[in-house]
Amino acid sequence: MNIGHFPPPKRRGLIVHGSIIIVLMVVAFVGFINLSRAEVGPQFLIALLVLLFSFAPIPFFVYRAYSLWRADYHMDRDSLAINWGLRVEDIPLSDIEWMRPADDLTRPLVLPSFRLPGGLLGMRRHPDLGVVEFLASDAKKLLLVATAKRVFVISPEDPSTLTQTFARATELGSLAPVEAKSVYPSFVVTQAWESGLARYLWLTALFLNLGLFIWASLIIPSTPRVALGPQFVGSALETVPSAQLIIFPVASLLLTVLGWVAGLYFYRWDRERILAFIVWGSSTFSSLLFLLAVLFIITTPV
Repeated sequence: MNIGHFPPPKRRGLIVHGSIIIVLMVVAFVGFINLSRAEVGPQFLIALLVLLFSFAPIPFFVYRAYSLWRADYHMDRDSLAINWGLRVEDIPLSDIEWMRPADDLTRPLVLPSFRLPGGLLGMRRHPDLGVVEFLASDAKKLLLVATAKRVFVISPEDPSTLTQTFARATELGSLAPVEAKSVYPSFVVTQAWESGLARYLWLTALFLNLGLFIWASLIIPSTPRVALGPQFVGSALETVPSAQLIIFPVASLLLTVLGWVAGLYFYRWDRERILAFIVWGSSTFSSLLFLLAVLFIITTPV
């Protein structure tokens, strides 16, 4: 019996997600450069909005690409395990009522609202099946897995082989009882929030970034120019428009978001949680350094 891994198609989805990430990073970089050179006014506001709106989706698409890269369906004589990023569903074979291609439905499935090649994810309601959860990458290879809880929609590279394997495993019977397990991405955030140290680091970084944004927004209108950049002994003090101070809160926020996501990645495993706290602590410390940098800049006589 062919028991083992039945991964979904990944190549096309990874190419699409990778292309989107690269485009967003280029746009964000251009926005950052324009922001650092712009005077206070419409051009400055446009550059800031371009930077924020192009960077904000990057963690989302990075996670989707990572989830697809690690996605897998694994079947043995005891269970079917669905792994999709931080989403894990371990279903005992005894809990699976039936398994069939989506094409057999009299009423076709309605795909998730936001879908890309390699990312058919989310919940939908079907008039005959009830709640349906998509954990699939290819709309042409959808396979339905029905349990008492809900129907899961997956997309193995070879749906017929997985269906035959399920039938054969059911005939042979289970070797050992397996407990059903459901893990959602939000569970990691909730679990980390229960840690007092994690809450302290998150909230400290949040308030430091908010304070830095508010402080910079108050300084820019009241201070026309500031000393920013390398200064050499004996040379004239070079100044720039104070609008360039916005670089500091923006850079601090970007690093904080990246650090928060990276910390959640490490927090999933008990043996690596110390790395999560190190990353979160480093993000908080870097926000403090940005705050001190602004303090030194505005206290430098111009």
